[in-house]
Amino acid sequence: MFASLLQVALGGAVGASLRYLTVIGLSRAIGHTSFPFAIITVNVLGSFLMGVFVVAAAQRGLTHLSPLVMMGVLGGFTTFSAFSLEAVTLYERGDVGQAAIYVLASVIFSILGLVAGLWFARGVYA
Repeated sequence: MFASLLQVALGGAVGASLRYLTVIGLSRAIGHTSFPFAIITVNVLGSFLMGVFVVAAAQRGLTHLSPLVMMGVLGGFTTFSAFSLEAVTLYERGDVGQAAIYVLASVIFSILGLVAGLWFARGVYA
């Protein structure tokens, strides 16, 4: 139990750092916009990587790394709390349409990212 907790903590630190660097990098690349492109990108990419890891871990016998990778790195990398804050901020600014698009796009594309990751990894390990 303690070893798993350490894996989650270490992975969370890595994931959160990667999210920060990704958000900064994307913000510099596309400039500041009112739409939270960086967070939606992180959530979709993280969902894709979750799908890849689930299949790879099962195929390679790496499920023991799930606390580190799934709960830690990918849990720290993707962020539902930031997603929620961005949605509410858009809504409170009066951008109800953008808030709705953001929520729908985040959910739909994150699920599609996970499915794509599963499909990709199953193809690699087939």
